[in-house]
Amino acid sequence: MLKSCEIKEFTLSMDKTIYNHCSFGKLCRFAESDYGCVYPPADKHREFECIGLLHQGVHKYTITAWTDKDTIEKVTKQITKKIDVLQAHYFTDDEIYQHEIALYKITTLRWKKTGGVKVIRKYNARIVEVNAVFAIVEKNGMSEEITALYEELRQLDCVLQFVRSGRVAITTSCFERVNEYLADREAKYRQSKHQEL
Repeated sequence: MLKSCEIKEFTLSMDKTIYNHCSFGKLCRFAESDYGCVYPPADKHREFECIGLLHQGVHKYTITAWTDKDTIEKVTKQITKKIDVLQAHYFTDDEIYQHEIALYKITTLRWKKTGGVKVIRKYNARIVEVNAVFAIVEKNGMSEEITALYEELRQLDCVLQFVRSGRVAITTSCFERVNEYLADREAKYRQSKHQEL
């Protein structure tokens, strides 16, 4: 059982319709102003990382938060109230499947001379482009693996650029809450139209 004051990693997932594109910025400003979230976080008990994805006409926003259970419950309720979202839920790591993607731009000459190929194979990364000046490597996986590959390539002094996505997460439950919500909303709408006739 999770104690309410224990700091833990949570994934907060929100579903939003596509018609309002301003909410992501509003969401990040809300988190910054109401919960003291700045990057890098000023408060080690409340760290937030935001990303947005599009899924079948509904934006899925994922926030990774390192905080206690009471705070994540408050954040979830406030987001539902203050931000134009369909719904918001939080999950622990055992309730989701998560992944990240990273791209590494590395110098071709140094990479070949220092044994960078072995490092890339070690992490099951793939080379997506190579030319005389640089190569682009793509790595999908867990955050720790992506960071470890970066650190090894950095030690070889061959990294020109490095970018990574935030967490992309999907629940491991057998049902999708947003689909149930939208089906219920559609049924209520049809019922109200039927009653008008």
